[in-house]
Amino acid sequence: MGASSVTQQTQPQPRDTEQARRTQKPLDAVDAASGGSRGDGEGVAPGAAPSSSAVRGTRAARTGPALPAPRAFGTVRLWPRSFADRLTSPLPGLRAFARFAREGALRPRPEGLADIPRLPYEPGPLPRVDSRTVAVTWAGHASWVVRVGGLTVLTDPVWSRKILGTPARVTPVGVAWSALPRVDAVVISHNHYDHLDAPTISRLPRDTPVFVPAGLGRWFTRRRFTRVAELDWWEGAELDGVRFDFVPAHHWSKRGLRDTCRSLWGGWVLTDGSGQRVYFAGDTGYGHWFSRIGERYPGIDLALLPIGAYEPRWWLRDVHCDPEEAVRAAVDVGARRMAPMHWGTFLLSAEPVLQPLTRVRSAWAAAGLARGDLWDLPVGGSRVLGG
Repeated sequence: MGASSVTQQTQPQPRDTEQARRTQKPLDAVDAASGGSRGDGEGVAPGAAPSSSAVRGTRAARTGPALPAPRAFGTVRLWPRSFADRLTSPLPGLRAFARFAREGALRPRPEGLADIPRLPYEPGPLPRVDSRTVAVTWAGHASWVVRVGGLTVLTDPVWSRKILGTPARVTPVGVAWSALPRVDAVVISHNHYDHLDAPTISRLPRDTPVFVPAGLGRWFTRRRFTRVAELDWWEGAELDGVRFDFVPAHHWSKRGLRDTCRSLWGGWVLTDGSGQRVYFAGDTGYGHWFSRIGERYPGIDLALLPIGAYEPRWWLRDVHCDPEEAVRAAVDVGARRMAPMHWGTFLLSAEPVLQPLTRVRSAWAAAGLARGDLWDLPVGGSRVLGG
């Protein structure tokens, strides 16, 4: 979410002395709690330049473990009262809040806002696809229209002009609600208002299948949704031949005054019947989970990764990737292609509005990755991945 709501995550190799002093829950315990087996991970160390051969080699060498049986919709499960033990960094304390009050900035400076008219916005018709092709259309922020396995899937759908606690969106929604085909499924990464938007959710038919993190199912059943799959990390469910797997992220959750970390947070790996895979990272900082995801789900064809809402860095580094970290994350998961998101829509932090795009392009080139594999779409833009 925005800078006012920051929290957690250290990197695999701490980047400063303050982070080095932080304690981290043992990874074996995290994997055991979420029903998975631990891998060793490899990743790219912070500061190291990933390479095109690293991406291709990782994909060729990995053979993923057997996935657990899919969970059924509507299963009633007992969850812990809190998921705070899943945080990869502690929540900010009084000292951090005091520092932010002294020097923090929630929005770009006037010169950083001057490029708002240049933000890429090119809405077009949704591509025509069949069940053998994958297509993505960026509606803005973390909202995508993903066409996979013959299904139309919305990720973190936010079609509202304004959300709680932020200025109105600076680019319109890239896809008119009336232009959507029937929505076959929705995936939610976590409960922050810029990712779980009640007015948008209320537009959906109540029999729409929704895939949500542990602890968030009740939010939907209270709104009379009848097909809710509520999953822990490393668990999956299936719908019409497409598998939806919930994977970890370096983030947190909170929606009200007294519900911090009461529901889980994460990303989603969507796999069609032919093995084509799309990874939607949701909202996340950079860290060890990316290499673990790549080990369990090898052969990711496209990673939808956040690149914005990262300044001031000392305040947001644990919960939001900057553009260079997003490129490293794409390498860590072994993705063939990356599509940036979580920028150019809502002003959640202090970096200039166009900076995420220019920096991710530079980082991609510096890593030696093929320019055509960076799908830096305008809001409303689409790309098709052939089967």
